[in-house]
Amino acid sequence: MKRSIRDAVIIGAGPAGSAAAIILARAGWSVAMVEKESFPRRKVCGECIAASNLPLLDDLGIGGAFDAAAGPALRRVALMSGERTIEADLPPPMAGTRHWGRALGRETLDVLLLEQARAVGVEVLQPWSVQAVAGAPGDWHCRINSVHADESMILRARVAIDAHGSWQALPSARQHHRGASRGSDLLAFKANFRDADLAAGLLPVLAFDGGYGGMVVADGGLTTVACCIRRDRLDTCRLAAPGSRAGEAVEAYLRAQCRGVREALQPATRVGSWLAAGPLQPGIRVDARDGPFRIGNAAGEAHPIIGEGMSMALQSAWLLTRLLLARGELNGAAMARQGQVARRYVAQWRRQFEPRLLFAAGFAQLAMRPGTTAPLVGLARAWPGMLTLGARIKTPLTRRT
Repeated sequence: MKRSIRDAVIIGAGPAGSAAAIILARAGWSVAMVEKESFPRRKVCGECIAASNLPLLDDLGIGGAFDAAAGPALRRVALMSGERTIEADLPPPMAGTRHWGRALGRETLDVLLLEQARAVGVEVLQPWSVQAVAGAPGDWHCRINSVHADESMILRARVAIDAHGSWQALPSARQHHRGASRGSDLLAFKANFRDADLAAGLLPVLAFDGGYGGMVVADGGLTTVACCIRRDRLDTCRLAAPGSRAGEAVEAYLRAQCRGVREALQPATRVGSWLAAGPLQPGIRVDARDGPFRIGNAAGEAHPIIGEGMSMALQSAWLLTRLLLARGELNGAAMARQGQVARRYVAQWRRQFEPRLLFAAGFAQLAMRPGTTAPLVGLARAWPGMLTLGARIKTPLTRRT
């Protein structure tokens, strides 16, 4: 079995993993990144990237490519529920920046980041699957298998970083993802549409009985519709549309529940099939124990109703790598130093992201309950600025110099 020694091994090549790999490699670290999926790939996840993240994309070396490919600037937000739509202006760009937030499909963003990681010297092992992670800070052993060939490898590294996606896990944690299904489980769906009647620059939030969602115009003029829906509500939708696939039943339900969705999709044609994943597992998973560092959704996950996923992925990678690089070269004192880094990282992660998770959880619960949706719409009508609270509580990170 082949063996390879690196300064860092990163599990997952999504935005969090690739961002961390790029930053460490450019600082002179030898980095291996393991990804089990082939790119480009469609993925059930958010596509909106808030303006506060765009300086990070510039620092990662893909800012120009993002500007060239992304959808129109997002300047307004809306709440769509039943027959009503309330709109409000999003907060203007931060002082000193030239950008508004924009949307870019994951099949494009992932490739941009991965190509940049390769360009700065990251060893990308794709598609390879992680089979086991053992060891301790300073001496990690990661056993991986090639997805398409009978080949295995042991990666040894001083630092291990877990950047797996929402519905994946390291081998040691997979047993915890196999609980019995519940009616309250939130399942995620996403589809793209061409020629939808959605205003460029508008970011609608969808509130409906048993779920919530959003729409946005992304790259190539495609409109993305994404939602999370309770399992029991999905079962009801499928009974109302016998013979339909789950995604098609969800689409019919969204059209029936939200006039804004119905009008936007009336002239549109779906591109490809609906994607589905879940159940969603919002919450905080970051900790300061002696396991691998966690970034992105491996560290914590917000209800996607306020579009925080991409921000948390990119910004958590920046937080961790800034602390790792501040400690200098990892040597024989690696275990103690990594413990210090872990404690500082967890404290900063919580300050940065916990308020967002709490806001998103409260907003999600209001949006998917029939008894609270009407008051929520009434409040939004009287106070449109409420719709921008999620954007206003995002504390921008200081740009690396």
